[in-house]
Amino acid sequence: MSSKKSLKELMAEFDEIVAWFDGDDVDVEEAITKFEQGSKLADQIKKQLAEAKNKIVIIKDNYN
Repeated sequence: MSSKKSLKELMAEFDEIVAWFDGDDVDVEEAITKFEQGSKLADQIKKQLAEAKNKIVIIKDNYN
């Protein structure tokens, strides 16, 4: 059973990939794989941020 990763976990994974690209030893084949992983993580992060924003808007609307 897979569990949904937290925003913090997703950001940590994304940061690791970004740090890898900042390194001196970047292999092209591995870079493609890392880029694909980073893109998927970015999509998941965007989705969770949008969900959080929607929750905030709902809460704000309920108290105005």
